[in-house]
Amino acid sequence: MNKQKQREILDKTINGALRAFAASVKSGNEVLTSDSFVTDNFYIGTPAFLNECISNSKWSLGFADVVLTPVDYKKREYYMGGYMVPDNKFKNLVEDVVDNMMGRAVALDDGSDRGVSLFCTIDCIGIANSDIKEIRKLFKEKAERIYPDKKINSINIFSTHAHSCVDTQGLWTEFPSKLLRNLRRKYTGKGVLEKGADEQYMRFLYERVSEALMNALGNMVPGEMSFARKDITEDYFVNKNRPSATGIVTDITRLTFTPDDMNNTPTIIVNLPAHPDVAGLAVKGEKGSGRRLSGEYVYYMGEVINKAGYNFMFFNGAICAIYMSCDKSNDGLKLNHRYEMSVRFGREIGKITLSLTKTLDEIKKDNLLYDEQEIKKEAELAKRNGGKYTLWCENWEPVQEIKIDPILNIRLKQIKIPVKNNLMVAVGKLKLANFKVICEENQYYVWSEIGYIELGKQIKIAMVPGEFCCDLLVGGASLYAEGSVTHTDFGLPALGEIFGEDTIVFGLANDAVGYIVPDNDYTMGDPQHHYHELISLGCETGSSVMKGFVELSGLINENR
Repeated sequence: MNKQKQREILDKTINGALRAFAASVKSGNEVLTSDSFVTDNFYIGTPAFLNECISNSKWSLGFADVVLTPVDYKKREYYMGGYMVPDNKFKNLVEDVVDNMMGRAVALDDGSDRGVSLFCTIDCIGIANSDIKEIRKLFKEKAERIYPDKKINSINIFSTHAHSCVDTQGLWTEFPSKLLRNLRRKYTGKGVLEKGADEQYMRFLYERVSEALMNALGNMVPGEMSFARKDITEDYFVNKNRPSATGIVTDITRLTFTPDDMNNTPTIIVNLPAHPDVAGLAVKGEKGSGRRLSGEYVYYMGEVINKAGYNFMFFNGAICAIYMSCDKSNDGLKLNHRYEMSVRFGREIGKITLSLTKTLDEIKKDNLLYDEQEIKKEAELAKRNGGKYTLWCENWEPVQEIKIDPILNIRLKQIKIPVKNNLMVAVGKLKLANFKVICEENQYYVWSEIGYIELGKQIKIAMVPGEFCCDLLVGGASLYAEGSVTHTDFGLPALGEIFGEDTIVFGLANDAVGYIVPDNDYTMGDPQHHYHELISLGCETGSSVMKGFVELSGLINENR
């Protein structure tokens, strides 16, 4: 029997088992009807798009950050989101804290009187759209009291997808035992179903994030915006487990806001398409489980950029199967803890971020970027451990920084995604995660959001509500018959074709629907190379998202 036939048989077997399991779980009030679901606290953005900036307009930006690490983690049980493995006995109880889980907020206005756009990134595995709407609701209540005259065109919440922070989705919080308890309560009709994420922690998060957004709004100052992008090569990225997807973005993108008043702190915003995922687990032979809370490499990027005198904000990109490659930053060292990989990778990427437009001579004159004593020490350490020290700025070539005119166009659209993965149907029925499943004529679906941003005439950004397959951004083998598991074409354009080849992705934007892969490359029959399907809403997720972007593009063109 050939591999294709084996895959088809396994796909049918797994789908059949999941279908039977989902059907055996009764629906209750945790599954909504289309009549009972209200799509409130949704912001459309700027309906009218500008092609030219308004005369005498100017950028204004406000920044604020907030620590989201629970202060009582030693007294109360918290669970990490992002890992569920036998090494941890399927129990992700946080044992220690390495560094902080952060929320970072920016308020941005182009001076066109079309309103302020708010953005907040949260160090976590993901945030469901229903939780984001709770944050928006709380912010709106505060803003109406304190800033009644401020016009807000959108509030956008993103996850950095850090795997070693408090579980904000529910899938990793005592999942196996909670599954059994909720199944028993479902079948017996006795007891209340346990919710996914920790409700007390989520209320804390709503409050802190809404406060950060308020502070960003209050901290707005005028200034200039610039942009730089550099290909840092595949040395820092690796397609870990989806060989059918051949697209990969190896650019690091930096936006820099420089206030007119030099007494105010400038802000750097970074986009990098690589999973932050290594800190929370143990290495082989390490005493204990290694369950340490950490903001992953994002925290250590911020540490370096803050030392240079900047505020720092991070957005991930098209990260389905794309992980941080630590070979160049590890330098062959035998590290005692996994979080040390995050430290080294994050600090190295932080230096690269600060140096995009610098010459090698300029880098060498900056002690933060080029400390000769540190370099010598690292080289000797690598040599003793049988490795080879690789200096991150070898053969360095700077890129040009481009000034961005004050134009901020943003448009959001709600989309309907069918839940065809019966595992996720069962998860929704059992209230094991924080997304809301709706049933209409025996078909299950969720409402989510997509969005599109233009900054000046140069920057195009697609806001995607999950872990986006890079093929859907830049094109790749899995979109076509010869490269996909079903040997058919996807049939829809990639984002680069819809909005332009330089389009950037901000991932896990305003929702976290799991993996978003092409429909034609979807199978449950190859768990080694297609495990992403198991944590996806189903085989129509990719087309639902991409059809939404095609429609959104049409709406935008009508409103220019």
